[in-house]
Amino acid sequence: MSQQGIILIIVGAVASMLAIGGLIIGATYIIRPRLLLRKRMSQIGVIGDGAVSEKGEGRRQKRIQEKIKQLEQKGEKKGRWDALEEDILQAGMNFSVGVYLIISACVGVLCAFFVLMAGLNPLIAIPALLLGGLGFPKLFLKFIARRRQKLFTQNFAEAIDVIVRGIRSGLPVNECFNIIAREYGPPLGEEFRLIVEGQRLGIEIEELMRRGLRRLPTSEYKFFAIVTQIQKQTGGNLAETLGNLSGVLRERKKMRDKIQAYSSEAKASAMIIGSLPFVVGGLLSVVNPDYIALLFTETKGNYMLAGGAFWMLCGIGVMSKMINFEI
Repeated sequence: MSQQGIILIIVGAVASMLAIGGLIIGATYIIRPRLLLRKRMSQIGVIGDGAVSEKGEGRRQKRIQEKIKQLEQKGEKKGRWDALEEDILQAGMNFSVGVYLIISACVGVLCAFFVLMAGLNPLIAIPALLLGGLGFPKLFLKFIARRRQKLFTQNFAEAIDVIVRGIRSGLPVNECFNIIAREYGPPLGEEFRLIVEGQRLGIEIEELMRRGLRRLPTSEYKFFAIVTQIQKQTGGNLAETLGNLSGVLRERKKMRDKIQAYSSEAKASAMIIGSLPFVVGGLLSVVNPDYIALLFTETKGNYMLAGGAFWMLCGIGVMSKMINFEI
C-alpha cells in the first residue's frame, strides 16, 4: 500500500473517532444534565411549607417545571458566537470574542511553528495548528470557568444562611444581598453585588437571575433562581424556603466530598498509568537512544507517536469520566 493510502486511512480513522467522540460529548453535556436537573428539582419540589395541600403543591410543581423549561429554552437559542461570549463570561474574562479569536490564532501558529522547528513531519503541523487554535484556548476557558464555579458553590450554602438569618431578623432581602456582596470575595460576592446594583437600577429579578446563570450556570444557582422567582409569584415564608434549600445544598456538598474521597485512589491510579509512557520513553532514551530515536526520525515513527497521543487522550478522557461524578 502506498504512503498516500496510509495517510488517507489514518485521516479517515481520526475523523470517525472525532465524530463518535462528538456524539458522546453531546449526549453527556446536553441531554444528561437536563435529565439530572429535572430529577433534582422533582426531589426538592417540596421546598417551603410542608403542610401545603396537594392542589397547591401541584401548582408549585407546575411553576417549577415552567421555570426549568424557560431556562433550558434560553440556553438553547444561541449560536457559536454567543457560545464563545458565554464561555468568556463564565471564565470571568473582560475581553471580547474578537480578541479571543486573535489569541487562538496566535496559539495555533505557535504550536505549528514549534512542530516545524522540532524537525517533525510537516503533516503533523496541520493538526498541531488546529489543536492549538481550537483546543487549547477552549480548554483554558473551561478550566477557569470550572474553578470559578467551584469557588462559587463552595460558600453558596453559607451565603443563603446569611440571607435566612437576615430575613428572620427583619432585614430586607436586598440588604441581605448587599451583606454577601461586602463580606464574600469573588465570584460569590461579585455576583451578589451585580444583583444589588441591578435592583437599584430597576431591573427585574428574573432578568438579573438570567444574566447570573449565563455567568455561573451551576445547579445550585439554578435552584436559587427558581426558588426566588417562584417565591416572588406565590409569596410565603422566604426564610423557611431558603433554609430548606440551604439544607439541600449542604447535603449535596457532603455527597460530593464523599465521592471525591472515594475516587482519590482511582485518580492516583490514573495518574500513574498516564505517566508510564513518558517514564518508559525517558528510560529507553537513556539506555538505548538510537532505538527510541526512530519514533522521531522516521515517518512511520511520527505516525505512531501521533496515534499513541490520540489514543492516550481518549483514555484520559474515559478515565476522567469514570472517576468524576455529577451530583
